[in-house]
Amino acid sequence: MAVSNNITACINFLVLLCTIPIAATGLWLASRHGGEDCFRLFRWPVAILGALLLLVALAGFAGAYWNRRGLLAGYLFAMAALVTLLLALLVFAFAVAHGDGAYPVLGRAYDDYRLQGYSSWLRGYVADDPQRWERIRACVAASGTCGKLAADSSFIVPEQFYMSHLSPIESGCCKPPTVCGYAYVSPTVWTSPANPAADADCAAWSNDPGQLCYACASCKAGVLGGLREQWRKATVALLVATVALIFVYVIGCSAFRNAQTEDLFRRYKWGN
Repeated sequence: MAVSNNITACINFLVLLCTIPIAATGLWLASRHGGEDCFRLFRWPVAILGALLLLVALAGFAGAYWNRRGLLAGYLFAMAALVTLLLALLVFAFAVAHGDGAYPVLGRAYDDYRLQGYSSWLRGYVADDPQRWERIRACVAASGTCGKLAADSSFIVPEQFYMSHLSPIESGCCKPPTVCGYAYVSPTVWTSPANPAADADCAAWSNDPGQLCYACASCKAGVLGGLREQWRKATVALLVATVALIFVYVIGCSAFRNAQTEDLFRRYKWGN
């Protein structure tokens, strides 16, 4: 019985280790700062879910180590519910963030961005709520992302800028769409559009550092692009940790059932 309890405790300790990347990913998402992180979708839910998984796994380890059957049974039910919620969150995140609004531009190393490439739910969440977008826009402007790009002294000639790899925020919010045909002066100063009617964002561009392309649809698309990149990194860690968690959890359930069976045999033996 002691051996069985130790095995169950070790398995629950592995479950505890599997929850650490999930909790860490949630805290990483919740603590991010900067232009790409002004769209806080799913940050705190992941952090809270990760913390709950960590606490429940800790309770399971304690229950197995000190042979608290009631605590172990509660742990099994709670962990199953939390894993189900985690899987639902991952499926939803994949569903709404699978689209990509980036499209290549001839003669440029960076991509331009448009809203049409993203899921309808994600576009609606940003574009159809003016108040929410105003908060995101103010956050992007205050983040200093475009200011840092403007202060970059490595762009001596236009070709150096054209061959740079801009982030989605830098490409969507700090410069006009390439299709407008603006002439490059500096990363955030452009003049003489050759084709001003090519896109609605062409008229929305301003060389004013407080305006730039913050009112452009391409800026909204750039924010979504930054969100997508962030979530692609997070979902890899979450997916690996979740698969490992489910695998170890199933083994833990089997070990718990075996321990219960051994306990019944022990009681039967002593009863006879």
